[in-house]
Amino acid sequence: MKKLKIASSGLLLSILAFALSTSPAMAADRSGKEVVETVCAACHASGKDGAPKIGDQAAWAQRASKGLDKMTQNAITGVRNMPAHGGQAALTDLEMTRAVGYMVSGGKAADAKKAAKPAKVMTGEQVVQARCQECHAAGKNGAPKLGDMDAWKPRLANGVDPLVKSAIGGHNSMPARGGLANLSDVEMKAAVEFMVSKTGGSAVK
Repeated sequence: MKKLKIASSGLLLSILAFALSTSPAMAADRSGKEVVETVCAACHASGKDGAPKIGDQAAWAQRASKGLDKMTQNAITGVRNMPAHGGQAALTDLEMTRAVGYMVSGGKAADAKKAAKPAKVMTGEQVVQARCQECHAAGKNGAPKLGDMDAWKPRLANGVDPLVKSAIGGHNSMPARGGLANLSDVEMKAAVEFMVSKTGGSAVK
């Protein structure tokens, strides 16, 4: 029985290692133009609540003088009257980066290939303690429990990236970003990897 248990654990560790090192092609992030037209324009087209208007290059230049990364970080975490991720928590950090670049440049800049780096980053453990464990500790609403290898194993069939994507965009009873729209993609990924590591797998560095 002991040998069987050790063999089963070894098999699961092999599956987890494979899942953490591979992932299928994910849906492409939307362009800055698409995000602006479908989300940002709700406020930036009219200048609602003091939002710099699309096309007002003087207003955008003033804000961009502090650095495009800083502007994008504010768009991701929220600032003044603007909610985190423009009020759409399922938007990725790359989509937010592209949207900001599009508005600042008046639609002339090419879409960014990488998301702006977050100013501050909580560790995966900190994110889990602050939010994720609320459901994952007890398995609330069908959430895979922390440390439950059988629950996590089928979810890792296609790798970790799909899990991160689901955590960002929301899935079944889980709201986008676990209900905390100001969490960055980096923090969401760290949280997922931390929870996976609790099953006996090793998180990607």
